Formats: sequence, structure tokens, C-alpha cells
Amino acid sequence: MQTTILALFALILFASFLAAPRQASVDGFFDGQTDQGGQPGLWTLVFSQVTTWIFARSLMNAAILGFYYGFAGVLAYAAYYGSFLTGGFIVGRLRTAGASSVQDWLSARFGKIGSTCYNAIIALRLLSEVFANLIVVGLIFSAVLPDVAFANEGAIVLVGGVALAYSAWGGLSAALRTDVMQMSVFLLVFSAAFAALLLRPGFDVSAVVTAQGASGAHNGWVLLLVAALQVFSYPVHDPVMMDRGFIADQETTRKSFLHAFWISALCILGFGLFGVQASLEGAAYETQLIGTWAVMFPSWVFVALMVSLLVSALSTLDSALSSAARLAVVEWRILPRNLAGGRIAMLAFAVGGGALTFWGNQTLFDAVAVSGTASMFLTPVLLGSLIAGWHVPVWSYLVSFTAAVAGAAAYMFRGTDAMGAILYDGHKYEQLLQICVVVLLVGLAAVFLGARRVEARVGG
Repeated sequence: MQTTILALFALILFASFLAAPRQASVDGFFDGQTDQGGQPGLWTLVFSQVTTWIFARSLMNAAILGFYYGFAGVLAYAAYYGSFLTGGFIVGRLRTAGASSVQDWLSARFGKIGSTCYNAIIALRLLSEVFANLIVVGLIFSAVLPDVAFANEGAIVLVGGVALAYSAWGGLSAALRTDVMQMSVFLLVFSAAFAALLLRPGFDVSAVVTAQGASGAHNGWVLLLVAALQVFSYPVHDPVMMDRGFIADQETTRKSFLHAFWISALCILGFGLFGVQASLEGAAYETQLIGTWAVMFPSWVFVALMVSLLVSALSTLDSALSSAARLAVVEWRILPRNLAGGRIAMLAFAVGGGALTFWGNQTLFDAVAVSGTASMFLTPVLLGSLIAGWHVPVWSYLVSFTAAVAGAAAYMFRGTDAMGAILYDGHKYEQLLQICVVVLLVGLAAVFLGARRVEARVGG
């Protein structure tokens, strides 16, 4: 089993190198253009969107939430995939307004400070992407090779280095091409594992749908409310999704978001059922469910699950690194727009995200919660300026931004005495819901009051 997992993953790494373009142009590296200078096709965009959003962290989160909170936990995490619908809607409105990126639109309305604040959140998001997916890689290799010293650290360095190598070779064009190959492999191995789950003796659809999980469904429903509050802003702070929203014509882009929604949502729901089934069978929770599955399922199913996770981690890593290059070079302009500038940015984010894996925080959902809360400053701004057409002043934007960053910090440091005196004395998801409500109310009030003052001044 160990040999099979390692051999299959080595083969996928080799295939990723083969799929990457032999030579990269500057436009291909940063904008994803094909070798002929054209835009990516519909299904290239769809597969790239899906495989980078059903990444290893998300698959593990869905399964873990299903284990603890039953089907409610799985639904809560699947709700985040409504981001493809809200993200596609926002991208369409931005492009109709003539913007070539989110930063372009923010700069036009709020100046340099608007794009700078946004870019800071994007950088946080990209670091969390690299960090969380490398964490999953380390966990898998630790579980598969329990007798090998430094299996965790060695796997993180090796896989991170390989992803950096072929990503630096071709940038966004490499990510798009390898995503298609990696998504095809993922669908094949995951479909086989899912079929085995459905045919498993004792699997009952009604029992799964009504499952309460090992800890009860309450906090799963709480998390579903959090997802509902975050789902409008969440896609906009994801550079991987936004980058793919501006590299093809509008009709192709619109269709790609719709297809990506239903495919990714089904994959997340399917993977979450593995966690629900583990809780129904009374299995013990071991190493992010990896050890649990090793005991529950036949070896070939376990191999398929591990390969699915490793492929999704690899796919997200290359896309995160290509978006890091675009952020630093095209949007932030802190490095020159050439291949060397893009590769330096990739190296910096790969090293930064990899270093965070040795920091000690292994809680996968925390990365989602922190960056998702920080992104919520965009909800009032987009609703007021992009949707309602109000003239939102810079101070309103900054108040909303400050409230969201403070909320993210409050969740990150919720275990301290200072935060304990402020936050609701309950489960961390209940605290997160409290934070999200406060962040939204502050941001909406600032945007509404700021827009009214501007209107009154203009009218007067």
C-alpha cells in the first residue's frame, strides 16, 4: 500500500512536469495565454477552477466536519462553494464596468489605498493556501510512512519544491495545463473510492443525511450561517478564482463558473460523506481521519483517497504560486514584469507558506476562518458601490477593512484572556458567527453613512 501510493504520486509529479509548457512567454506566465496567444478554453477553465477549489485542505475539512457534525457539517462546508455563483456574478459586474481585475476596480474608486488593503488580504490568503495544503501533504506521508523519521517535514519540502519547480517553469499557463491533467486523475480515483463507499455494507443514505456526527449537528448549522455571511465576499479574496475570471471572454467565463459550482459542490459533498460514515460506524478519530480510513476501508480505497488528496494539494499549490506571481508583479508591481520577477515571487510565497507549516498550528479550518473573516470588508463595499451604485468614500472603505481585519485577529487569538472577555463563551464556531455579524454590521453602517454624507454634500 505504501509503495503504491508513493509510486502513483511520483507518476503524477512526473506527468505534471510533462504537461507544463516547455517554454513560457511573459503573457503565458502571468495571463495564462496558450502557446498560440489565445485564451484558455471552457473546460480548461472549469477543470482549473474545480481542482484548485476542491483542494486537499477543503477535502479534509469537509470530511472532518462530517465526522464531528454529521451532514450539517458537510452542508456548511459545501455552502462555501456557492462562491462560484457569487464570484461569477461579481466578475460579470466588474467586467461590465470595464475593470480588468478586482484591483483595477478598487483603484479606480478608492485609489492606491483601496488596492493596497486588498492586496494585503490576498497575500494572507495565498500564504494560507500554501501552508494548509502542505500541512495535508505532511499528514498523509506521516500516516503512510509512520516508521520513517521526518516523513512529515521531508514530504513538505519535497512536494513544495516540485510544485515550485514546474510552476516557475510556466506560471499560470503551466497551472492551467497541469490542472486539466490533475483534475482528470482526481475524478478517476475519487469516483472509484466513492463507488466503494456507496457499495459498502451498512452504508445507508437516509442514515447519512440525518447523521448528527460525533459531536452533534448544532455547530454544523452554526457554521452554515457563517458560510452564508461569508459567501458573497469569500470568492473575491481568492486570487485563483479571480485570476481565472479575467483571462477568457465573458460568456466562456460565465459558463465556467456555473459548471465549476455544481462539479465542485458534488465532489465536496461526496468526500464529506466519508467523514459522516466514519462517525456512523463509531470509528476513532485519528490523524485528521487518515488513520481512521486506513482501518475502515480496503487498501485500494485508502490508496484512492490518499492519491485524491495529494493530487488536489499539488494542483492548488501550483495555482497559488502562479497567483502569487501575478499579485506581486502585475497587480502590486513590486517586482518587474518578467519571468525572473514572477519566479522570485513564487519562491518567496513557497518558502513563507512552507515555514508556517512548522509553526505548530495544524487546525485546517482556522486558515479558512481567518482569511474568510478578513475578506468580509468587501461585502459592504461591493454591495454599496458595485451593486447599489453609491459613492462610497475612502474612510468608509477603511472602516470596513479595519473591522474585518480586527475580526480575523479576534478569531485567531480567541484563546487569549483579552478575547475571552469580549467573545461569547461558547464553541469556536459560535464565536466566529458573533465576529462575522459584528464585522458586517460595522462595515454596512460605515458604507451607508459614508454614502449618505457624500450624497448630502453633492445635493447641497
